[in-house]
Amino acid sequence: MSGPRVSSFFLGNSSGVNFSVISSPVDEKTGKLHLANCSGSKRAGDWNLNVTRFMETSEVTVSLPRNLQLCLPNATDCCTAPLCVLETLQVLACRDAVILAHLLVQAEIYANSSFTGNVSENATIIPNQAFQPLGSCPCDLTAGACDVRCCCDLECTPDLKELFKESCFTGVFGGDVNPPFDQLCSSDSMEYTPDWFPFLCVQSSLNNTPFLGYFYHGSISTPRVPSFKIPLQTSPGRLFTGYRQGDPIMTEENEYFAIPQQSMGGQCVGNAPVAYLHNFDVKCLTSLASYKAGLPHDVRTLCGTGDFIKQDVIYRTVTNMDKFKTESESLHTAVVWCQNVTFAEHYTFIWKDKNIEHANVTVFLGSLCDGEILTQRFTVKFLSLESITPAEPFGNPGYQVGKPVRAANMNASDTFGSLNIWQPAGRGLCTSATYTPVLFGLDSLSGCLLEVGINEDCSLLRGNVTEKLDSLIQATHVGKRDNSSYSDLNDWVEIIRLEPFNSDTNVSTGSLKGICPDIPANLNIRIIFANVGAVQGIPRQEILAVQISFSTVTWQFQCGLICENITSFLPITASVQFIKVPAQPPIPLTRFQMNYTEFDCNQNDVCWPQLLYPLTRFYSGEPYSQCLAKGLSLAFLVLLAAILSNPWVSKLWNSSLV
Repeated sequence: MSGPRVSSFFLGNSSGVNFSVISSPVDEKTGKLHLANCSGSKRAGDWNLNVTRFMETSEVTVSLPRNLQLCLPNATDCCTAPLCVLETLQVLACRDAVILAHLLVQAEIYANSSFTGNVSENATIIPNQAFQPLGSCPCDLTAGACDVRCCCDLECTPDLKELFKESCFTGVFGGDVNPPFDQLCSSDSMEYTPDWFPFLCVQSSLNNTPFLGYFYHGSISTPRVPSFKIPLQTSPGRLFTGYRQGDPIMTEENEYFAIPQQSMGGQCVGNAPVAYLHNFDVKCLTSLASYKAGLPHDVRTLCGTGDFIKQDVIYRTVTNMDKFKTESESLHTAVVWCQNVTFAEHYTFIWKDKNIEHANVTVFLGSLCDGEILTQRFTVKFLSLESITPAEPFGNPGYQVGKPVRAANMNASDTFGSLNIWQPAGRGLCTSATYTPVLFGLDSLSGCLLEVGINEDCSLLRGNVTEKLDSLIQATHVGKRDNSSYSDLNDWVEIIRLEPFNSDTNVSTGSLKGICPDIPANLNIRIIFANVGAVQGIPRQEILAVQISFSTVTWQFQCGLICENITSFLPITASVQFIKVPAQPPIPLTRFQMNYTEFDCNQNDVCWPQLLYPLTRFYSGEPYSQCLAKGLSLAFLVLLAAILSNPWVSKLWNSSLV
């Protein structure tokens, strides 16, 4: 044992068993154990024996209740030497004077290194950190005592160092405060030494170490590291300064006010927090088996000033359920289970400055049966208390990625328009597909299936497909910005429409049936935008032009052995592509740049046009005045060397000496 306490266990029934301890049972002359007997007690010298009995085991503990501190001057009851205790103990277990078990314990205990004396009140003079290391032994943490594993501690005697000499602290903490640096000629710390190292190495004393330069006396600024976490709001009852754009709305229970929203992957997330001044309109597909109830409508939200507001809820029943439900392909049973669920929720928040003044919600309820697919709709709209108009983002009037593209129909009395793509449901037929708005900055592709018969007239088919595609574009203009005004025509760009190829060929009326060429089955929407500036570091993006075109295909009826009285499917698609262009036309290349590409800095490693780059205004490594002074000095030296290298200068110099 190396400490003042050691424990062991006696296995078996300990009833009637007496435990005792004997000190120094080894004969000093012969080195053999004395004959043990059961006449001992539970105390031997300074040692105590404690026994804790259990059902089938007994814990036997041998302890030394004495002071293990090193002796100070004129002190008693302490350790006079670092090796405080060196004894041999024997623990016996006897029953009816018969030894059942014995345990031999070798005690080798050293004095405690912790210091308990008085510490001097004299102030320690700390040297200047810029000129010499702070302390020659950083691991010396205890005054007047030896610190374990600190081999540079002057209080550690050679006997104590023998205990931990193999485990000493290394590096600066262990006392190596002036380690050899890589630039030193005698340093071998570098794994790979270049050939030019002997010519550029430094021969210096370790007292002139470069590590001293790490101390810098100057102003300290706290770095501002951007956080990617959503900032949690203060708990109810504490001071709250109001919402900012994008902050999550909080509830009375200090939780997020969550409404199902669409993620980047296109799926609906049920626990997505509602952001302040962010409008959205999402549709989520669900069935009766996967339906989950949302947030209770009686929950109170934090208004922004520390108070809470209650929602004004209006419940309505859906009359036309065909807009929300579609039948799945699963087989219907005789007994159909139905449940009253939420079809749509429309939230309206009235805001002013940084606070929410009112919250209204309209809930549409209906019956959903097993085997039906429900298209739920969730909308959130922020209305200003002053203007009672949809809230616009603070400061930045440009489009943000993920927001709907604004459209207008300038040829109608109601100028409100729409620019949509399909959102298929169920079997993906065009008759049951719904619409979803085009979102800025997100390229998308959607489509649906159109039922076509074998005797379909090609002209009527082209007109039907064109009508289906035109239903997506209910607008003549698109807003340049997200806050484009309907009363100002300059805020809108006209949609450029390229009509599909109009073919008068009708192959199906002839001998061939089920083949129609030039069917405009693909609608292509190309939106050109650019960054025209920035507001508070956020790019300001505007739409410059919108073009709509059609791609034609040749449709052919697909059937097996029998083609009568069956229908085929014609897939029609709509694609949206956002094209980013520079706000200003790029500078055209000169003839020199087109012919001599070896001088192009973007294509070659060596850039000759940037030979004098440090002398230009674009160089920011040093102040321009210093760069200019160094450049003029270099030019003067070059000019002086050129002058002195001429022969007439040497002749003039020789003639002046004569």
